Amino acid sequence: MPKTTTGRAPGPGTRRTMTAAARAAAKRAERGHREAGAATAGDEDSPRRAELPLAGRTVLVEAPKDGWEDPPEPSPEPFEEDGPKERSEPGGHRRLLPLVLAVLLVAGLVALAALGWQYRDGRLTETARTEALAAARKAAPIVLSYDYRHLDKDFSRARAHLTGDFRDEYAKTTKAVVAPTARKYHGVVKATVAAPGSGDAPAASVVSASPDKAVVLLFVNQVTESTQVSGSRVDLNRVRVTMDRTGEGWKVSGVDAL
Repeated sequence: MPKTTTGRAPGPGTRRTMTAAARAAAKRAERGHREAGAATAGDEDSPRRAELPLAGRTVLVEAPKDGWEDPPEPSPEPFEEDGPKERSEPGGHRRLLPLVLAVLLVAGLVALAALGWQYRDGRLTETARTEALAAARKAAPIVLSYDYRHLDKDFSRARAHLTGDFRDEYAKTTKAVVAPTARKYHGVVKATVAAPGSGDAPAASVVSASPDKAVVLLFVNQVTESTQVSGSRVDLNRVRVTMDRTGEGWKVSGVDAL
């Protein structure tokens, strides 16, 4: 037969325990009412609390009356570490093109003028070569010849083919040296430009030329007669003649025996 456990009837200790538990539950209920009242009273100050930003919470800010300003658009240009560079204006290339064309046009005109000048200078030089050579062939025999019987006439004729300082030097030399000697020894000198040599080698040629100046090389034969010479003496000379263009044509400005 099973055992029957018989509980003890509640005594005075048991009643004290239940009474303490009831008082604790009552205190907890009273504390809950006070906290609820405090929370209700705190709701009255909620408008002021909304104005202060709280960490960790979303703050609502009213939009200004004039509306928000749009933020600047980001530049499409890539970021450069060396700093920003000046952006060229869209019309810069259009303004530069006429300037380049003008420069090219001026350069073309200058080149064309230079070519025209060179062509003109070349034509004038060729003309100078021909004219100076002919004038030198004509003047050399007159300048290098004389006869003691009519010296003044010969020297005057020669000076007509001279120009510049050489004309003055010729006058001084013939008067001081040539004339006295020619009269004393009855000197007669006759000069001629040599004929072309074998193989048609030129006896006269142009060494250099420009439109206003030329240097001519002549082969000149001089036949000299005087009381100091038995018979006739023939001298074969090479003479360099400098010719200048003047208002009266090409004239001799220098004679050098080589």
